[in-house]
This record gives sequence, structure tokens and C-alpha cells, in this order.
Amino acid sequence: MKFTKLHTDPNSSARTGLLETDHGLIHTPIFMPVGTVGSVKGVYHRDLCEDINAEIILGNTYHLYLRPGLDILRKAGGLHKFEHWDRPILTDSGGFQVFSLTQIRKITEEGCTFQSHIDGSRHKFTPENNVDTQRIIGADIMMAFDECCPGDADHSYAEKSLKLTQGWLERYAKRFAETEPLYGYDQTFFPIIQGCVYPDLRVQAAEHALQFADAGIAIGGLAVGEPTEKMYEMIELLNPVIPQDKARYLMGVGTPANILEGIARGVDMFDCVMPTRNGRNGMLFTWNGIMNMRNAKWKDDFSELDPSGTSFVDHYYTKAYLHHLFVAGEMYAAMLASEHNLAFYLDVVRQARLHIEQGDFASWKDAAVKKITSRL
Repeated sequence: MKFTKLHTDPNSSARTGLLETDHGLIHTPIFMPVGTVGSVKGVYHRDLCEDINAEIILGNTYHLYLRPGLDILRKAGGLHKFEHWDRPILTDSGGFQVFSLTQIRKITEEGCTFQSHIDGSRHKFTPENNVDTQRIIGADIMMAFDECCPGDADHSYAEKSLKLTQGWLERYAKRFAETEPLYGYDQTFFPIIQGCVYPDLRVQAAEHALQFADAGIAIGGLAVGEPTEKMYEMIELLNPVIPQDKARYLMGVGTPANILEGIARGVDMFDCVMPTRNGRNGMLFTWNGIMNMRNAKWKDDFSELDPSGTSFVDHYYTKAYLHHLFVAGEMYAAMLASEHNLAFYLDVVRQARLHIEQGDFASWKDAAVKKITSRL
């Protein structure tokens, strides 16, 4: 697996690149739809390919490990065959999900013991068995097992958490080197930079993690409760520390504006549940601003959903129709809104690539952010 930087913006740290995998090319900057349990909620794979044009999607190790389980995934020949997806897949290690299970997990140097949110059964993740689990799932890009530190942690806690993550990373890398892919194609893993909002810890974390980075590296532990400006500050801090030949993945971020600001600070890869989760609740992101489709103002608005959009949904359906579906409680509303939002997110990064190539990304970004964050 190989990452190549292609273009740079003269007035920011934005760049385009190409990540080559055995399941296809990924053009960066890229947004990756989240397919937690083997599907992107409410969206056909056909539409992910043809309408949304997703070049890579995510799966989640924690959820897939619990259900359908490793035996089923191995018998299926890995997640690609199980969900019938022939493009690249990235799997989160499950570290964030374990972090979220505050009341039902215990973390030690050995690993993390946790209870299933499904049936209460007890399980343990260690760096070693997490590698084995992600080998069985078969993602093209695996994420190292880490502890996601809370955004409001004090320096002492964040430092202890980072030391734990660094020890786990060393063991994870060793196990990865001792094992082989199971399904005949290459896999790589991204180390994760933690360190909360403390510059000294973030730089220390990056320097340690880079020893184990191949094609790329991830920035984790942001958008977990800290102020947005702190998130931007940490990304700016890490930009000159991470070599230009490594893809940078900002985990779990975020709004379209967050993505554009991340791109301006040198980030290449993003994921977030926001386009589908917010879509299911009636929030649409558009080039003209944000719409709440439950608002009565759309009741008799028969204009296109998003005249500037690229999705089939944008030009085939009206605002009035989608408003009606949401008010009526129809599941089709959630499906259409999710497809629209994902297509919009992919168009955002596509337009970003275009303007980076043209050399006017910085000025275009500033104008775009003002427009897409307005409330309609």
C-alpha cells in the first residue's frame, strides 16, 4: 500500500494525494462513509457506488466482533465478501467504542475487559488479539488498538493514557509483523496519535507513532468534548511533524466545515456518522446551508431538494415531498436524506480536490464555509 502526494495549495496546508490499495485507488482528501456493522445505515451499496461514489467505507471491529462474530466472517471470506463490497474498507479497532462503555469496561496494561452492550457477556481486547480480529475481518486499512482519552482530561490522566496507548502500539506492531493477511490481498495499519489537547503530549505521541507508520497515520482523541478551536490547534501542531509522504486520517470528524478546515491544515482522510445520523433526523447539509426538513416552511416548497447538489436525490425530489415523508414517519425519508448527505460530503471533498489543483483552495474554502454553515 502506497500514498503519494500530488498537489499542494499555495495558501494553506491543503494537498491532494493518492492512496493505492489492492481493492482500488483512494483520491484524497476523502470522506469515508461509516458502515459500522457491515452496512452504511439506510443506503444501498449500489447507491454508494453509483450515486455517492464512495471510494472507501468503514467497518467497526468492536461491533463486528460481537455480531456477526469472527467465525461467520472467516467462513464468509472476510468483510468484503460478506457485505459484497469490492472497494477498500478501513476498520476502527474498537478503541473508541470501548472508551464509550465507561461503566462496563476495565482497562489495564494487558488490554481492556468489557461487557457486550448486546447481552452483557464479558470479552477482552488486547493489542495481539485485536490484530488477529482485524485480520479476520480483512480490512485494507486496520487501526491500531488505543485508548481514546476524554477531551476534558487533565494532563496527568492524558499522560498516563498516552503511555498505555504507546505500549499497546508497540505490541500491536509486533503482532502485525508476525501475522499475514488471510484473503490474498495486502493490509496495512495506521498508528493513532493521542495526547488529548496538550501540545507536548501530541508531539511526543506523533514522534513515537511515526516509528510504526507505513502508508499513513491517524489523529485520534479529537471531537470528543474539547472546543473546536482546540481541535484545529492540535491539527496545526501536528502538520509539520508528520512527514508529507504519510496519509493523515482525522478520526470521527465531523461537520462539512470541520472537514474543510481540516483539509486546510493538511488532513487527507475523514469519517463521521453525522451525514447519516443527522439525515435520519431530518437535517440536510447543502451548498446553500443547513435545512431542517421537519420545519413547516418546506411544506409547499416544490423546488429541487438541492439545486447545486450532485445526487440523483437532489434533482428528482422536492423539499415539500421530503418534508411530507418526515412528518409522516416514513423510513424512505431517512434513506433519501442519508443518501443526499453522503453525496454532499463526497462532493465537498471532491470540490476541495479540484480547488487545491487549481491553486485557489484557501479563498474558496473561506467562502464555502460561510455558506454551508448558514441555517435556511
